[in-house]
Amino acid sequence: MPDYHDDLRLAHVLADTADATTMERFKALDLKVETKPDMTPVSEADKAAEELIRTSLQRARPRDAVLGEEFGSEGRGPRRWVIDPIDGTKNYVRGVPVWATLIALMERTEEGDRPVVGVVSAPALNRRWWAALGAGAYTGRSLTSATRLSVSRVARVQDASFAFSSLGGWEERGRLGGFLDLTRDCWRTRGYGDFWPYMMVAEGSVDMCAEPELSLWDMAANAIVVQEAGGSFTGLDGREGPHSGNAAASNGLLHEDLLAYIGD
Repeated sequence: MPDYHDDLRLAHVLADTADATTMERFKALDLKVETKPDMTPVSEADKAAEELIRTSLQRARPRDAVLGEEFGSEGRGPRRWVIDPIDGTKNYVRGVPVWATLIALMERTEEGDRPVVGVVSAPALNRRWWAALGAGAYTGRSLTSATRLSVSRVARVQDASFAFSSLGGWEERGRLGGFLDLTRDCWRTRGYGDFWPYMMVAEGSVDMCAEPELSLWDMAANAIVVQEAGGSFTGLDGREGPHSGNAAASNGLLHEDLLAYIGD
């Protein structure tokens, strides 16, 4: 299996750069915020962080392609960096500290593209999570000061904690009935939203989570962290990885049950 240690180290450096930029403008009274065509907000910090990451990648990995939420796709080849400069921009612009920079490296295989490195950095929470293919998932502030992640061993929906972002998306897609059945049957539900539920699945503090509509940059880094922690990450259609436009993540033991409630 290839060694992705150098790529993981680079991803941490990229996250450090993004953290400095996003934290400098977090809660700034003069923060500039625009509305994109899809009616979601984008701040000057989103754009600045992605630009810095792209510039660093051009120097360090000039042959690799890049896909980012704010500036689209650039380059071609079997390796592609996937970036969400601020996952949770609505929180960011309102001063809520639950947001993160998501950085993933995806590599082309015969079965399709797969994430091989992922870093999720949430500086306002003073938290960071990361993983590399075959090397496990970790949390901490640096590669040398980290704790290995492992999903929970909860095996029954009735004993499980389920996290989600909102109700609206499930209703719009005709899945609200199954979603509500799951919330009634499981032990506990919480609407944490964005990247955080996936990291809690990886940590074992939440047992399953799902979102009905997502982009690749929302999922790629989260997917490898969950999988390397021993969990399952699929689309609602059961397809493994971050390719279905939506996501279901669990400790693995509960995955079939989770998809039975909300899957295709």
